[in-house]
Amino acid sequence: MDEIILIGAGGHARACIDVIELSGKFKLAGLIEKAEVNSQKNLGYPIIGTDNDLQDLRQKYDYALITVGQIKSPKIRIRLYDILNQLDYFLPCIISPKAYVSKHAQIKAGTIIMHGAIVNASAKIGKNCIINNKVLIEHDAIIGDHCHIATGAIVNGEVTVGNECFIGSGVVTKHCISIGNNCVIGAGLTLKRDVESNQVIKN
Repeated sequence: MDEIILIGAGGHARACIDVIELSGKFKLAGLIEKAEVNSQKNLGYPIIGTDNDLQDLRQKYDYALITVGQIKSPKIRIRLYDILNQLDYFLPCIISPKAYVSKHAQIKAGTIIMHGAIVNASAKIGKNCIINNKVLIEHDAIIGDHCHIATGAIVNGEVTVGNECFIGSGVVTKHCISIGNNCVIGAGLTLKRDVESNQVIKN
């Protein structure tokens, strides 16, 4: 079984560990944290280095997953994604066995599909995304790169979500609307219209 390291050791990492353990496709070698290395563990897995150790660790490990969460900004996840690509790490797509992903959907590298999520036919999901618990991505929806679709959100059919967006918990989008790049849609909203890029929409 191939070993994988996780980049980020906070709360989101714990949720990702649960998905990886259940999927059984990778052996989790340890976690990387931005702070100095110490004896801390996360759900029993060791902190094996900092961002500064990623180049040296590439000699031992081929696979990595970014497990830093994303709400207000994707900048940290994008920076880490670029670093890992420059160092030639492989960033797999991780899918919970408790999720349903159509064989006709397309999902790019470094994305995690978490427990209870549904991704229907002809949906397209970009790289380095978080598709969180119980999210529904309907047919023909398009999710851009570096997005976080938070718990329980419903992205209806033929909706387009641009790059670097956060769609909050429980958001429901109307069929066929378009959301631009770098948008934040607050939790619980029902979105019935197009949203231009760089917008923050709240209750």
